[in-house]
Amino acid sequence: MNLFSWRLLFFPLTKKIRLFKIYYTQVNKQQVAVYRSTFVLCQIYTGLAFIWPSKINTENKITLKTTILDNADKIFENGRYEECYNLLISCKQEEHDVEIKWRICRVLYNMSKDQKYEASYKKKLISRAYQIIASELDSNWNNHAVQKWYAIILDAKSTNAGMTEKIEQLGNVRKHMDLAVTLNPDDATTLHMLGEWCYQVTEISWLQRKTVEALFAPLPHSTYEDALEYFLRAETAQPRFYSINLLRIGICYLKLKKEDQAKYYLKLAASYPAKSNNDHQANKEAMELLKKLK
Repeated sequence: MNLFSWRLLFFPLTKKIRLFKIYYTQVNKQQVAVYRSTFVLCQIYTGLAFIWPSKINTENKITLKTTILDNADKIFENGRYEECYNLLISCKQEEHDVEIKWRICRVLYNMSKDQKYEASYKKKLISRAYQIIASELDSNWNNHAVQKWYAIILDAKSTNAGMTEKIEQLGNVRKHMDLAVTLNPDDATTLHMLGEWCYQVTEISWLQRKTVEALFAPLPHSTYEDALEYFLRAETAQPRFYSINLLRIGICYLKLKKEDQAKYYLKLAASYPAKSNNDHQANKEAMELLKKLK
């Protein structure tokens, strides 16, 4: 468990200081600074809540939450998912806050993509994320992030459950993606999700489609043009935000026989700074495709 877990809130002050000194020698200064700022605020907030619960004003709560969210987002963007998770759950006073809860779901989802974990543990991470985000859906129906992460995690959960569940949930996944885009038309991640949905549906071969429809249920239809439109919209909304988006644009152009455009985006994907497993995957796949185009 991370050193800066919520249990530290109840340690004696001298022990906290000693633990800080020990930990400071083990990790880089920047990481410690991030945790220290949030940890100190949690200490102050917890102390005030214990002594003067009626005198904590809204401004103090907003300051604390903003600090936690800002630090968590920075750690997440650097691909340090376990640290981000530990930080988000460190202040129990905020455990019912939707802005923290959807971020917990986001980091659990990304942890589930890490190859170092066993498949059974990855499924548990997704199951936990689904429980959290599903509980927020009715009360936060107009929250863009809730709709987005519900769609992402529902898709992952249905994939884990097998082909039948995956097919049955395709329509629901698309519905919540569309709702998320309606609530925030300029969110690059949601636009990428819609592109990915169209891309995966288009990738189903004629034989696979007929087999699945005979055994399960009718499948939705899409095209590479549909997928490309969403991927390009995502790139316009936030240029170079995601290596897989660049890769998908390149692949869609290849499918549409537009090699010059394909090469441009595949080169961007191949040289994308790798911070996560997805980035490494995009680098590798883009380089392999470029070799075939030479």
